Amino acid sequence: MTMSPMVTSAVMHFGEMGSRWGFNRTVGQILALIVLHEAPLSAQQIADALSISRGNTSMGLKELQSWQLVKQHHVPGERKEFFVPAGSIWVLANRVFEERRKREIDPTMSLLRDLMLDKPGSDEDANVQQRLNEIHDLLESVTAWSQELQNLGPEKLDTLMKLGSGVGRILELKDRLLPGKHQEK
Repeated sequence: MTMSPMVTSAVMHFGEMGSRWGFNRTVGQILALIVLHEAPLSAQQIADALSISRGNTSMGLKELQSWQLVKQHHVPGERKEFFVPAGSIWVLANRVFEERRKREIDPTMSLLRDLMLDKPGSDEDANVQQRLNEIHDLLESVTAWSQELQNLGPEKLDTLMKLGSGVGRILELKDRLLPGKHQEK
């Protein structure tokens, strides 16, 4: 299988971005290749296209399956396993966000809750605890907000994003009309 320059560029970039999304370069490249390819791909086709070993390909596919980003696809008359994206781009993005929340935000929230329950041993600890409480409240708000956005679905979220800065202007107008209600601290 030969990749066009456009596909090669996208696959290489997804590999670089993979580490920022929570998985390694090869896994990011495998995901991009599967998402960008119209037809189901076999593990051998993936290995050949990316010039990686079959073992590395198998491990990457298992990781992507554990994230529920790719799934096996049966091709009639073929004995090989083929792989396709496990949903639309929207579904895949939501799964990455959810997995990152589980791996990064949830443990942080748990630690913050534990630290906020501790009795401060000094004034410094009391001040630290207050800051940790602010961080907790912010993360809790952002998590709730992102969950609401995920629940909107792609069409409504697209509409919301197209509103863009218009929402900010509405909030500014509201603050001018109703001063003192929600002033920034």
